[in-house]
Amino acid sequence: MRLSQKLSIGLLALMLASVTSLVSAQAWPNKPVKIVVPFPPGGASDASGRVYAQFLSEKFGQSFIVENRAGAGGEIGAEAVAKSPPDGYTLLLGALGSHSIHAAMPSQKPAYDFATAFACISMTSSTPMLLAVNSSVPAKNVQELIALAKAQPNKLSFGSAGAGTPQQMAGELFKAMTNTQLLHIPYKGSGPAVADLLGGQIDMVFDTMPALLPHVSTGKIRLLGVTSAKRAPSLPDLPTIQEQGVAGYEVSNAYALLAPAGTSPEIVNRLSREVQALSKTPEVIGAFKKQGSEALGTTPEETCRLLKDEMAKWANVVKRSSSALN
Repeated sequence: MRLSQKLSIGLLALMLASVTSLVSAQAWPNKPVKIVVPFPPGGASDASGRVYAQFLSEKFGQSFIVENRAGAGGEIGAEAVAKSPPDGYTLLLGALGSHSIHAAMPSQKPAYDFATAFACISMTSSTPMLLAVNSSVPAKNVQELIALAKAQPNKLSFGSAGAGTPQQMAGELFKAMTNTQLLHIPYKGSGPAVADLLGGQIDMVFDTMPALLPHVSTGKIRLLGVTSAKRAPSLPDLPTIQEQGVAGYEVSNAYALLAPAGTSPEIVNRLSREVQALSKTPEVIGAFKKQGSEALGTTPEETCRLLKDEMAKWANVVKRSSSALN
């Protein structure tokens, strides 16, 4: 076979592959799309996934189904998506903080490279965390809690959504910045941790608004502060931890919709456009506001940039708290 014939056949094959990919992307979705939430029901990532699943189902006329696949601080679900076929039918509602923390931790480094394993679609939401104590804890504010912790080293316990999660990191930062000693109790997600907080099995948690706000009215827990730099619009009377004397303390959670690396750019961009549009609708804004969260929508490029920023931020935090995390 002549070289020119080989080149022609090669070019034809490339053209056919491109056409096939484009046709496949245009036909997508022609079956249900699975959004994997790598935590149990009840947390902010689960809430974010379910809001967008509902409205994306309406937009595309095809079911977007949330699958909770918890374990290993979010890594079991994330790894499963990273290793899924890049066909647009398996997505990840990723908690950027958790995945970034694990990527920086030698003892918990996942079996995939978070920086390269996913195609960025869009940010979906952001939420600050709250410091909450069981109502039996006598502290009424952050300074009283610090005094109580210093008087009883390692007696007060704080639960988290799992080892290496932002919830634990929030507690480790609090310990480091207040020179206190607290006993960390890891759980498999926010839901179980909050359940034990309500039951009095643990004394306190640093967790998201969607996980905690529904339980405030029970009187079983007390909110002491917000972890973000500014007060949360939905809780204007609750001071930040910074305001209560812990200067520089700041932790917030960010969530993003991701797909396995290699997913068709046409599918990625189409999904991103829809998420961006949905994030500006009163229905989606209102749904997140009820949870104490903010709806977000970003381009794939913006999402990847935020992912890299988050990885750099948490790598620094992990380094500062390495003795408690490894």
